[in-house]
Amino acid sequence: MRSKPSALRDFTVDRRVWLLTGVALIIGTGAAALAVLLLRAIALMTNLFYYHRLSLAMVGPAGSPLSPWIMPLVPIVGGLLVGLIAHYGSDKIRGHGIPEAIEAILLRGAHIEPVVAILKPLSAAIAIGSGGPFDAEGPIIMTGGAFGSLVAQWL
Repeated sequence: MRSKPSALRDFTVDRRVWLLTGVALIIGTGAAALAVLLLRAIALMTNLFYYHRLSLAMVGPAGSPLSPWIMPLVPIVGGLLVGLIAHYGSDKIRGHGIPEAIEAILLRGAHIEPVVAILKPLSAAIAIGSGGPFDAEGPIIMTGGAFGSLVAQWL
């Protein structure tokens, strides 16, 4: 006894599926590359704030030659810089990244402005690299989402 084919089991692949697969590969590869760049930017900011050198080496502030009296001021300076970026750049860089990405998807049709795609990773690198109590997952998600949004707007 043979079953009849149903519409639910139609797995045919047409040009649109191949196009979407190619675009998904480009966005995924670009988002992964941007995540690596963001982690390197955080390392650069840590080196600038705590070691006063241009280096992409992954280091922590614990081995810094700064005085113990000056070290607590470094996150304050980083916070002030991020505050200036948020005030004069874009207020959409505020927050952790995940709620903002969800808001952009639900309320703005997944439209993220190009300035946010640049300022969010920069402000995250400054905030995390200066010793702020943050992690990189939210900014990585927001940066990858911004890249995907820019590719979709271009297409």
